[in-house]
Amino acid sequence: MDLKTRIQAKLPPFPQHLGIQITEATHDRVCAEVTVRPDLSIETNTLHGGAIMAIADTLGAVATIVNLQKGQWTATLESKTNFLGAAPTGSRILFECLPLHKGRRTMIWQTNMRNEQGKLLAQVTQTQMVLGEPAKPPA
Repeated sequence: MDLKTRIQAKLPPFPQHLGIQITEATHDRVCAEVTVRPDLSIETNTLHGGAIMAIADTLGAVATIVNLQKGQWTATLESKTNFLGAAPTGSRILFECLPLHKGRRTMIWQTNMRNEQGKLLAQVTQTQMVLGEPAKPPA
């Protein structure tokens, strides 16, 4: 089973509810797509900003987890979102999460959200804490 399939199978219920479909997963890039549904939209029939932030937070966490060693886990430390355009209900949006920094104790990820025409709709930068200690190999 490839990495993106393993990640998709392990997504918790909330990201599943958001409709996140992982399309690519490597140590340096996680991509996903989401179709904007009415239950994720506001009264203007566009994707709710909180949904955008939750999707990006999920991808930043996934990107960090892919880079962790056994015995480590992660939590979001900080997140900042710039909203640049709207995603109408029924549209398919594409997310690309790339590393800005991959350190021993923190990782910083930038997630860009684009429509199918490639227009940037939102940009999220988040810092993930790396918690725990790597498991020591058997002696």
